[in-house]
Amino acid sequence: MKTYDVVIVGAGPGGIYAAYELQERAPQLKVAVLEAGHPLERRKCPIDGKTVLSCVNCPRCSIMSGFGGAGAFSDGKYNITNDFGGTLHERIGKRTALELMRYVDGVNLENGGAGCKLYSTAGSRFQKLCLQNRLKLLEASVRHLGTDVNAVVLRNLYDRLKDWADFYFDTPVRHIRLDGTGFVAECDGASFACAKCVVSVGRSGSKWMEAVCAELGIGTKSNRVDLGVRVELPAVVFEHLTDELYESKIVYRTEKFEDNVRTFCMNPHGIVVEENTNGIVTVNGHSYEDPALQTQNTNFALLVSKHFSEPFKDSNGYGESIARLSNMLGGGVMVQRFGDLTRGRRSTVQRIEEGLVVPTLSATPGDLSLVLPKRILDGVIEMISALDRIAPGTANDDTLLYGVEVKFYNMEVELSDRLETCHPGLFVIGDGSGITHSLSHASASGVFVAREIAEGV
Repeated sequence: MKTYDVVIVGAGPGGIYAAYELQERAPQLKVAVLEAGHPLERRKCPIDGKTVLSCVNCPRCSIMSGFGGAGAFSDGKYNITNDFGGTLHERIGKRTALELMRYVDGVNLENGGAGCKLYSTAGSRFQKLCLQNRLKLLEASVRHLGTDVNAVVLRNLYDRLKDWADFYFDTPVRHIRLDGTGFVAECDGASFACAKCVVSVGRSGSKWMEAVCAELGIGTKSNRVDLGVRVELPAVVFEHLTDELYESKIVYRTEKFEDNVRTFCMNPHGIVVEENTNGIVTVNGHSYEDPALQTQNTNFALLVSKHFSEPFKDSNGYGESIARLSNMLGGGVMVQRFGDLTRGRRSTVQRIEEGLVVPTLSATPGDLSLVLPKRILDGVIEMISALDRIAPGTANDDTLLYGVEVKFYNMEVELSDRLETCHPGLFVIGDGSGITHSLSHASASGVFVAREIAEGV
């Protein structure tokens, strides 16, 4: 049994920033960080595009876990806004949430992110253009670090923390139990006792978090799941938007079902990648700040949100079933030309090779209509046609659609305005709480809880 003042479970953005702020405000505390994945330098996906083309189901996915969390190999976009990215502001207040996101942005700049541009949609001429075409451009400021600079920032943060906090990698926590006025995090072969415990396990820890809440009697409620595809097209089609805004969060309300379809995670000159969540292979996108690493394509997700309550409540289970069907038919990620989809035929290797868009991910040509429910697919097709009006070329036959993209959200944990559970001293932050859905919100929640703990010392 090892004893600490604070144990942080998970070294994603929430856990990292909780540790960073504790070092700043309460350096006398003894802190441990327990992470199921590898250190940053050992995080490497075996897919190399040459000898290994698709997911090999590693015991621990280096894309999804390890120091930096699932955001380590993302394109490093920190959106400073309360309009999307979670509901943290509903707990701690809009002003506080924005102040913390700006604070996180400042720390990123101090640790290797200086020189990365801050984009803003406020007052953009594209707001009018979108409204004229039944689209809504959400307001936000976004700092784009890029996958490469994001790694530099994480490495520098680790170097600042490693001699102060004790990091335990490849150390998954099996259980958290109450122990008098404190807690014990039980791992294979070791246990860690603490007075305060901060849980920050991200989306990949959703099933584990659900089990912990059940064991400790912590209330939860179901959350949504986002389903859709990742679109890849020539970068020039969207460059008038991405050059000025970089990340454009655009929402469309479908005519037929009145569902909201939104763009998500836009990656100018980026690449499409696979990721593995609990054995399910889905698709995502990355981009780089270094021009030498950039491509001729831009990719982004089109997602439809679904929330189930009665009698079926397992939103994530629904998303998993769709993703598993895609894996069964495509052996992993499936890709289809937009023209083939609208004509009701599957894509083939020959049709993909003859197209104008060179794929950045080796995926199985197929038919997404055999995977995605009609309501979701109709929404995606409507959205692509709507985007074509503000970015002509989006609805070209050769535009590629990768499926499926699924964003799993943890069930929302019942927390106080201090982000504390019903057990005093046990905090849940980041995407694992179900109330943050982005790098900036997750990081801000870590800072917030660290300050709460430091004030009580």
